[in-house]
Amino acid sequence: MPTEIVIIAADQRVEGFLSDTPAAKALASALPITGEAQLWGDEIYFSVPHVVADLDDTATPVVQVGDLGYWPPGKAFCIFFGLTPSSVPGEIRPASAVNLVGRITVGDPCCLKLVPQGATVRIEKK
Repeated sequence: MPTEIVIIAADQRVEGFLSDTPAAKALASALPITGEAQLWGDEIYFSVPHVVADLDDTATPVVQVGDLGYWPPGKAFCIFFGLTPSSVPGEIRPASAVNLVGRITVGDPCCLKLVPQGATVRIEKK
C-alpha cells in the first residue's frame, strides 16, 4: 500500500505518495527525512545516506514532471519538476537512471522552482 507524503521545501508544499517498491518502502520506513536542497536544473535532490537501494524494475533514464526518484549512485532522493542539464527536447533526463519511487499528486510541482539551493527539504508522512 502506498505511503502518502508531504514535501515541504522552503515555503513550498506539495503532497504525493511513495509506492510499494523496495526502494520506496525503504524511504517510507526512514520518514521523516530532512535534507539540504541541491539543484540540478529543475530537479531537487539530496542525500539520504541511511537508505540504500540498487536499481530495480522501475529504473528509468527518462522521468516526468512530478516524479519522485531514488538515485542509487548518490544515495539521493530526487524531485523532478522540469528540465535538467541532461534533458533533450521533449524528455526530462536525470544524470543517470533512477528508481521511480512515487509521484507528486497535490500541488503544482513547478512551484518547486522557487526553492533556493541549500534550502531545507522535509519529507514526512501525511
